[in-house]
Amino acid sequence: MKDYSYSFHIALDGNGINGLEGMAGVCRFLFDPGDNSYAYKIEYYDGIAAGHWVSVNPAGTVGFLGNAGQHLLFYDAHNLEEIDRISTLRFEANDTSLRGSTHLVWLNDHEFIAAIGDYFYQFDLNDLSNGKRLGPHKLKLPHAMKLTKSGRYICYGSMDNPKLDRQGEAREVGIWDMQTNEATRLELPATCWHVVTHPEKDLFYAASFRVLPQDYVDYHEWAMAFLKEYAFEIDAENKQVLRHWATSRETPAHINSDMTVSDQELIFCNGGSQTIICIDLESFAKFRIIDEKPDVNTMLQHPREVGTQVYDILARGGLFTSNRHLFGAMRVSRFSLLDSIYACQLSKDQSLLFTANRGLNHITVYDYPSNEIRLRVKMPDLQNYVPYIGKTADPRLGFHHGHLISH
Repeated sequence: MKDYSYSFHIALDGNGINGLEGMAGVCRFLFDPGDNSYAYKIEYYDGIAAGHWVSVNPAGTVGFLGNAGQHLLFYDAHNLEEIDRISTLRFEANDTSLRGSTHLVWLNDHEFIAAIGDYFYQFDLNDLSNGKRLGPHKLKLPHAMKLTKSGRYICYGSMDNPKLDRQGEAREVGIWDMQTNEATRLELPATCWHVVTHPEKDLFYAASFRVLPQDYVDYHEWAMAFLKEYAFEIDAENKQVLRHWATSRETPAHINSDMTVSDQELIFCNGGSQTIICIDLESFAKFRIIDEKPDVNTMLQHPREVGTQVYDILARGGLFTSNRHLFGAMRVSRFSLLDSIYACQLSKDQSLLFTANRGLNHITVYDYPSNEIRLRVKMPDLQNYVPYIGKTADPRLGFHHGHLISH
């Protein structure tokens, strides 16, 4: 078998607009930059829903499929075959079905920490049934989690909690001290789902994920907010914001997903706005954009995808009572009728940027820092892997967060 230099794992949630209610699968995309050759494998798992994020242990042998379906699921990182799963409901009750162990932090090849209910738990892959409760995380719905360079702090974002209605907005991030087993809640001007840590210091970055509750009460079926966006540089040790970046609502930086860092830039992709934003770390002001917004001809070539997108948007809220949300969403998407990039990972040597575009169902490898396209691959239809999906249905696999292994 050919040896590939890169292994790009991407969570899959199917063809709907709301991945938090969708399917659960993994795509493993292999790439060799020597001759631009590639291969891939795709697997969906029965009995599990809302696939969201993937991570592979340090040894590169076991993958985790984070989800909003109240399961911990692990798979073989080479062939994608399921290794084990366990229901998190045996440990804690849930106040909303959006609450799930979407992310985790690996401590070593078999131990990890994940959020369940109102608490952090530590697990061993060899004994999943005996998770150890560590303490309260103090956030509404913990989401992305990263370990700082020293290993002292876990930094994590939060989703808005629909159970709390108007009070559910999560303008906060959390910092967990691994030595004291205590959490600190840091309040911010805007909700931040996703974070990434600095490669050398105990700093982390959080990007705002701004949404509005449908009819002003429903954070389960939220709407994209046409508001200004932020990125924050936060000192984990001193629990304070050092710098922040704010940009006008006209900047296409809405509904971010993966975040990564180079020596020069903070990089994050935006599924709502079809872009990748690269913020200059030295100034924390200047930025550049990789734009994957589809033109009219491209949208006309994807009628099933556009049809599903429009239908699902209208199904989230009333056409007349939610017209403010609909108009705002159109501005966020720059009048595109497809969502976009949700996976975005930089190689260790910072020479390649891997992305997965949910709306157009393709994977792109960019040369970095030039941001020129090296390879773009149209991926196969969902119907090839899920037999109960009709032949005329939306064929998108449902790309979400990604994890890149550089060999």
